[in-house]
Amino acid sequence: MRPITAPRRAGAVLAALALCLAAPALSACGADGDTTPPHAPAGLSAQAGSATSVHVMWESAAPGDGVTGYQVFQDGRLVRELPAEKTMTDVTGLTPQTAYAFTVRARDAAGNRSAEAPAARATTPAAKPEDHAPPTAPSTTTGRTEGPRTVRLSWTPATDDTGVTAYDVYQGGIRIHTAGAAEDSTTLTDLQPGTAYSFTVRARDGSDNSSPDGPPVAVTTPGDPAQGPGTAPGAFTAAASPGAVELGWTAPDAGRGTDEYQLYVNDRPVTVIRFGAGAVPKGRASYRLTTTEPAGTAWTLKLRARLPDGNWGAFSEERRITLPG
Repeated sequence: MRPITAPRRAGAVLAALALCLAAPALSACGADGDTTPPHAPAGLSAQAGSATSVHVMWESAAPGDGVTGYQVFQDGRLVRELPAEKTMTDVTGLTPQTAYAFTVRARDAAGNRSAEAPAARATTPAAKPEDHAPPTAPSTTTGRTEGPRTVRLSWTPATDDTGVTAYDVYQGGIRIHTAGAAEDSTTLTDLQPGTAYSFTVRARDGSDNSSPDGPPVAVTTPGDPAQGPGTAPGAFTAAASPGAVELGWTAPDAGRGTDEYQLYVNDRPVTVIRFGAGAVPKGRASYRLTTTEPAGTAWTLKLRARLPDGNWGAFSEERRITLPG
């Protein structure tokens, strides 16, 4: 089944962006009279991933800061500009066996910049010429929750003919964290309460060769009403008719409009439902799923939303239907 995507008004968005860049003084492009800078990013760390790269990470800003982006500096030189939802980056093209200092500033919609975060330092290892052999994969991975937004991961150390230099943690196929070569565990923060996650770990050597994924570990963070609303779509309904199933749900309060949902049928993902920029549901949403399955086929259906941090939220309630003739 193919994802459904409503049209996006890309031209209008680009035109509006160009107007803001050309006339930064216009009040419509930022907050009126806002001269208060956001807080400096917290939790800044830097980890050498290879002889020529360093992975830089920090904690996401509080919603009240109104942060729209981050600037990453290497030894006082601006090397990256990132949107607000990105809180990590790889700085590449570095020199082996060299010490570097990194810092980050937050920026808001009015152009105010925070103070620099305290510098994080990393030293790149020596290069290993003609190394094309990847490390072995970590043979085991375990995880446990340490609160609604925190998970502790552990893994079995990998081996490599020239030595492991880092461990990369992946979630949903996206790298979200890098740990040092001497570490066999790490703490992941800024997660969503009441959300199912699946993590894998890869080892990396000084030539940027990555191992295969270690075994996945599934962890579900506990819900916590005090830390925010639930991430599951609410009031999920499924009504079968000949040749189609009508779905309905209430969009979760995830901080901004949710434009992407993943539908599971009989515990397997079957399609991703995407809404265009002008059609993102803020309340009740609906979707018509066509089917050619024979009458009498029994289905269980559930739905989850893509959250602003890029992760999938908690599943909706499961609904059971039987397709009519």
